[in-house]
Amino acid sequence: MTSPLPPVHRERSTSIPAVLVRIIVLGAVLAVTAFTVPLMIQQQQWMWLAVMVLAAIAIFVIYSTKRFIPGKYLFPGTFFLAVFLITPIILTVGYSFTNYGDGTRGTKEQAVNSIIANSVVQTDDSTWYNMSVATQGDPVEGPFTLFLVDPATGTVYSGDEETELAPVPSADVTVENNYVTEASGYTILEAREVNDAYNALQEVAVPVDENSAVRVQGANQAYVGTTLLTYDEAADTITDTQTGAVYTVGTVGDSEYFVNENGERAFSQSWLQNVGWSNYQRLFTDSNIAGQFLAAFAWTLVFALGSVALTFVVGFALALILNDERLKGRRLYRSILLMPYAVPGFIALLVWSNFYNQDFGLINTTLGINVNWLGDPTMAKIAVLLTNLWMGFPYMFIVSTGALQAIPGDVMEAARIDGASRFQTTVKVVTPLLLVAVAPLLVASFAFNFNNFNAIELLTEGGPFLPGEYTRGGTDILISMIYRIAFGGSGADFGFASAVSVALFALTGVLAAIQFRFTSVLEDVN
Repeated sequence: MTSPLPPVHRERSTSIPAVLVRIIVLGAVLAVTAFTVPLMIQQQQWMWLAVMVLAAIAIFVIYSTKRFIPGKYLFPGTFFLAVFLITPIILTVGYSFTNYGDGTRGTKEQAVNSIIANSVVQTDDSTWYNMSVATQGDPVEGPFTLFLVDPATGTVYSGDEETELAPVPSADVTVENNYVTEASGYTILEAREVNDAYNALQEVAVPVDENSAVRVQGANQAYVGTTLLTYDEAADTITDTQTGAVYTVGTVGDSEYFVNENGERAFSQSWLQNVGWSNYQRLFTDSNIAGQFLAAFAWTLVFALGSVALTFVVGFALALILNDERLKGRRLYRSILLMPYAVPGFIALLVWSNFYNQDFGLINTTLGINVNWLGDPTMAKIAVLLTNLWMGFPYMFIVSTGALQAIPGDVMEAARIDGASRFQTTVKVVTPLLLVAVAPLLVASFAFNFNNFNAIELLTEGGPFLPGEYTRGGTDILISMIYRIAFGGSGADFGFASAVSVALFALTGVLAAIQFRFTSVLEDVN
């Protein structure tokens, strides 16, 4: 009799792939960290640097050992929750207490450099150079370094906003056709990239001496111009060398600017500053802005409630009709009704925007009418609701169909035995039971439409607008109004837009609490 074979231990063989995967993942994390940390330090992205370092340390601590088993499963979700939800909320709240916007995005030093750069003028004896733009950071935002070649002598110079123009050793650069094509430690921008960064390059002035600086001209040329303004760091003043005027720092509105002797703003540039509660005070005390905010909030409620109500009523009615077993071809009808849901939303909105054209639109042409759908505020609101009805009723139809099929037939049969008509059975039995099932989805649909930016922006672009009005259009809901404040035609005002976003966040929380209270009431339906 042979003895039984000893059990085969596969622990080592199965653990080898796991160890390899762990080594590869941790190595990738280390490589990404080593690559991004110097860039973040150079760009002074201290918050994201802290997030990157802490995340890398946490990954190594949690996944390099067999301990912290729960943490291995909790960390990914917690990390992405913190990065993509909590951090943006913190940043939004932080920006709401600042003047962040057009002309106030950078530091005071950057604002001064921009003012000085804009004062450089070309003279008859200006020296011209062949220019190559280089960077060690972002190819659009910079910071940028200019590599200049003197066509007459072939001498190469380099400099940036903080470093004066100086010769460059020939060993550090590669020159072809009197242009620098490679530079040690830098990335030379291509012509297309220079064009993309041209607005930022217009703010660059490389100092040559106290009275002159290099300015960019075109995609590959630069000249030495005369600086009309000089900055005295000790006195914190800017002096006009032509007129002798001295500009000091003063407060205009909520922000500091360089002002003239009358206290008036001398230059458009300012710098990022903490303005306290000024943005919130402006939102709630400025009658014009407060009125627009309340009007947008009222229309947002109407739009969200109207969209949910209309789509649910139509979807529920169609589901009831097609739930009748006596109707033939129900599958075909259901497939046809789902077609609007199959079309991508942004395509449908763009198509419908053409349908509403007053002169050539399908609706006016087919019906023989001349309605200014998108030019009249009331008709534009109706157009938005009709379009959202077309796009949303298939979802409610699917939801209602599933809920109806989940209701036991015995319940409806019992109601009919008790003498209830078909209509009474639908209203007093089927509808309450269906609402219990779909109420959370109605709440979710309301929350979605409350911030349904695409439906407004792609269909009406928030319009129509009153003459001279750029902050809010006739169909702007709160989220599209915030977008217009942040990026609209009247200039970017991220600080104020952040304050409005915080107010919207608070309103959404209150409405969500009310809605959940409503759904808890429906749960009492037996």
